[in-house]
Amino acid sequence: MVASLESVASVEDYWNLLKPRVMSLVVFTGLVGLLLAPGPIHPIIAFAALLCTAVGSGAAGAINMWYERDIDALMDRTKNRPLPQGRLQPGEALGFGVTLAIGSVLVMYTLVTFFAAFYLALAILFYVFVYTLFLKRLTPHNIVIGGAAGALPPVIGWAAVTDETSLLPWILCGLIFLWTPPHFWALALYCSEDYKRANIPMLPVVGGLRSTKNQILLYTLALFLLSLFPLYLGNFGWLYGSVALTLGFVFLGAGLKVKFSSDPRDGLRLFFYSIIYLFLLFTTMLLDSVVL
Repeated sequence: MVASLESVASVEDYWNLLKPRVMSLVVFTGLVGLLLAPGPIHPIIAFAALLCTAVGSGAAGAINMWYERDIDALMDRTKNRPLPQGRLQPGEALGFGVTLAIGSVLVMYTLVTFFAAFYLALAILFYVFVYTLFLKRLTPHNIVIGGAAGALPPVIGWAAVTDETSLLPWILCGLIFLWTPPHFWALALYCSEDYKRANIPMLPVVGGLRSTKNQILLYTLALFLLSLFPLYLGNFGWLYGSVALTLGFVFLGAGLKVKFSSDPRDGLRLFFYSIIYLFLLFTTMLLDSVVL
């Protein structure tokens, strides 16, 4: 007689499978792209676009957790997730993720626009196949290349309104793309032993602390310069410019502190500041567009 594998998962376990913290950032940056886009959009259609973006992000996260359940079990930061703890069966997580991924793209295509659905599908597929299945365990540049998937929400939001894109949403995409490496590498500095134990080639593990700190500073500088580019193009005015300058200098200062510090907690502080940075920068874009 074969014993059945019964799920003991709660609603909270399924919710955590969607990586809600990542999802919240995806929805926020998608909302900014949607609100900055020229032209009207019906509130119900806008809600549908954001919901599909959230569900698509969660679906990619669920599939990521299904595939990485073995290494999640080895890391202190992730060992309490539903799959390593056995509260969810792998097949349940995979089926849940695939169903949500397909459903989110189909609903986006049906209710919103073709290009919004196209970019949502591209983000999901890139995160699952390029980042999770290929890059994550292969190269220390996994975060750099894989960050392209998480950078697409502003483009998705913009396309939900216009069914096309222009330069500004791609600049927003570039900002998130350049923000991602220092954001994750700052955390990796603090959790390097976790990644080493799981045999994940994160930059602090294979490149060393000095190389990682240099790369953090390099990407932070590139992010700072790109954040000023919308001023040159005339997309935003004095409000955005003053905030972007202030936030950028603080980010650079925090990056310099990490570079010359031997305290891993400075990496953790930079990680948390990077979240505040992105939230304030994108919020200021919305405020500036109203003032301007």
